[in-house]
Amino acid sequence: MLSLQPQPLTAHDFAPFGDVIETDGHPPQDMNYGMALRWPALARIETDAEGNACIGLVHARKYPLPWQLRIVERHPLGSQAFVPLDDTPFIVVVGSAGDAPQPQQLQAFVSNGRQGIHYRRGVWHGLLLTPFDEMDFLVVDRCGPGDNCEEHRYSEAEAPWIQV
Repeated sequence: MLSLQPQPLTAHDFAPFGDVIETDGHPPQDMNYGMALRWPALARIETDAEGNACIGLVHARKYPLPWQLRIVERHPLGSQAFVPLDDTPFIVVVGSAGDAPQPQQLQAFVSNGRQGIHYRRGVWHGLLLTPFDEMDFLVVDRCGPGDNCEEHRYSEAEAPWIQV
């Protein structure tokens, strides 16, 4: 049985797949005459020439663990970012862009609850796994014409199990 053990989510380890969205390590800028702090451009949303960047919200239900990862998906026309609105960790499963990854090529990360993630265009990733509690996310995504979601399904025999 293939098992993925999530590692701590770090900008360095996640860099081949996208960006970790967090303020740690990024100096803030003053705004509103010192009444607010701003951290601009923590991730740049990639879109094709016909797409636009859109902002949305997602409410994710709590997943039971262990969880068998039967589906990965990718977005070939634009990148995608998820920023948690709760202080709850979540699990991110990723594989490199290109052909659908073999299960043993997948990597799993667990956020610290304050980190968001930005998937680069074409990067394969698992579903939004929230095993610790229900969560809300701010989502920045590509909107526009075309099919921006491709899925790959693993058989029950080959699909990895996620456990913490």
